[in-house]
Amino acid sequence: MKFEQPVALKEIARLINARLVGNTEAYATGINEIHMVEEGDLVFVDHPKYYETCIKSAASFIIINKETDFPEGKALLVTDEPFEAYLKIVEQYRPFKPSMDLVAASAVVGEGSVVMPNVYLGNNVVIGKNCVIYPNVTILDHCVIGDYVIIQSGTVIGGDAFYYNKKTNREIHYKKMTSCGRVVIKDFVEIGAGCTIDRGVTGDTVIGEGTKIDNQVHIGHDTVVGRNCLFAAQVGIAGAVVIEDEVILWGQVGISKTLTIGKGAVINAQSGVPSSLDGGKIYFGTPALEARTKVKELAWIKRIPEMWDKLKALSSGTVNEK
Repeated sequence: MKFEQPVALKEIARLINARLVGNTEAYATGINEIHMVEEGDLVFVDHPKYYETCIKSAASFIIINKETDFPEGKALLVTDEPFEAYLKIVEQYRPFKPSMDLVAASAVVGEGSVVMPNVYLGNNVVIGKNCVIYPNVTILDHCVIGDYVIIQSGTVIGGDAFYYNKKTNREIHYKKMTSCGRVVIKDFVEIGAGCTIDRGVTGDTVIGEGTKIDNQVHIGHDTVVGRNCLFAAQVGIAGAVVIEDEVILWGQVGISKTLTIGKGAVINAQSGVPSSLDGGKIYFGTPALEARTKVKELAWIKRIPEMWDKLKALSSGTVNEK
């Protein structure tokens, strides 16, 4: 999330009741997650396992629960509960503002676009030109739709990320990490009926130009989809995935979080993808392997009963010499 204008670190430190160490006169331009940070961003960390990663990241300012060494020019905001500090910052600089109108007053619809009955457009939604938004589509706050985009009925763009802070020392273990990111749909994208595309936690979920998405597809927070991809029905993609250009995912493919699918990869139906895959190859199975390898593996699996019978015959001395 980018702030509307740079904010003095001293002001943020007062807001979250933090002790400011380092570049105390600096200004922050936004707040972001570790895998999305840029220079000028705030990031928060509350576990020693991730201290070094955050401090050495592109983030300029680190909200942390223990003072530690850090590079010159950066700053620490030291507070007991960095996660609670994150929530305060989001509440202050992107507060929840319900809009009770079907089309919020701040929403913008471009020339030639058709918005059919019962479409909900939230605060600061932008829709480009010559789009068709079918009935009962929901596009939530701050989402951006490009030109020549088609969105079929029942789809929800910009729902909250499925992202929670877990601590077992409290009665409710999972506490919601407030989503303040966006969904950005580029030009000439088509999205089927009943799809769900979650907003980024702090950054953007992006669907690249020319990508076509079938019905009942789910795309998780902060996922970045490239140009001219094709996703068949019931594909499920977890958060923070990178899908490069021209990837094809056939029906019911499931993709785990924080991995990369290379350019031009094709993943056949009902495959499960737990780790990154190279581009330019065809994959199948769970875990997904190159299709030729997987077909050979399945052929050998089918022969297991026959091989077992032969082993039993050998052990009993009843082998048919023929």
